[in-house]
Amino acid sequence: MCTTCGCGTDQVQLNGKSLHHHDHDNTGDHHYHAHAPGVSTSRMVRIERDILAQNNRYAHENRDYLAQHAIFMLNLVSSPGSGKTTVLVETVKALLHSLPIAVIEGDQQTDQDARRIRATGVPALQINTGKGCHLDAHMVGHAMQQLNLQDNSVLFIENVGNLVCPAGFDLGEAHKVVILSVTEGEDKPLKYPDMFHAADLMLLNKCDLLPYLSFDVERVIEYARRINPALRIIQISAVQGAGMQDWINWIKTGHHAAITDKAQKVTVQPMHPGD
Repeated sequence: MCTTCGCGTDQVQLNGKSLHHHDHDNTGDHHYHAHAPGVSTSRMVRIERDILAQNNRYAHENRDYLAQHAIFMLNLVSSPGSGKTTVLVETVKALLHSLPIAVIEGDQQTDQDARRIRATGVPALQINTGKGCHLDAHMVGHAMQQLNLQDNSVLFIENVGNLVCPAGFDLGEAHKVVILSVTEGEDKPLKYPDMFHAADLMLLNKCDLLPYLSFDVERVIEYARRINPALRIIQISAVQGAGMQDWINWIKTGHHAAITDKAQKVTVQPMHPGD
């Protein structure tokens, strides 16, 4: 359950098979509806705290596994219609001959996006969240197990299209990458500040359409940096390829850092008492 909007996760399917959260949920509150009559504010606060704490434990386990195997995982988030899947498809095409890649797709229904990814030759696993509005760390952990991920690889997560709830759920990713298209309006960072605060990188997509719009690039950058001064911003057109090489280079830098971090941890020997 998401206490932000009250959506349920009892209809989650992983590659067409049901995934039951209660198998690993000890809070007893996972299916509580956020707007259930008679639920006090203090009760809802406790429920939300329990849910997020449990999610964070799963995220910690995911992150440990990824670090041990030098897997660089990115969580792509956006509103519907931003061009997120097109960005991902073109990114996969640019990287598939140089890096091992896998993809986890999140949608409420259908596997259309996963099929688009698989058409590139890269493995993709579909998570259908049913009434759920976001992926959580438990779902992602199960998906990681099924994908048989390679060491030293890149794992992309395409989250459910939503600029609200995914901001609050750590999946164990190295970075959240928020994709905003120029057709959406400059004020999105101000309207959905939690997402832009949580992200490390913003891809400003569909920049090839700027000549036909009244979109102010400088204004959206100012709004985004007002929310998150450290936010890196890359302007791209996934369709025409403009800016995509900067995005690819950013991924390769992060991937290399993940491998380097693993190598350093392996070579560091623990000190013994008295050393």
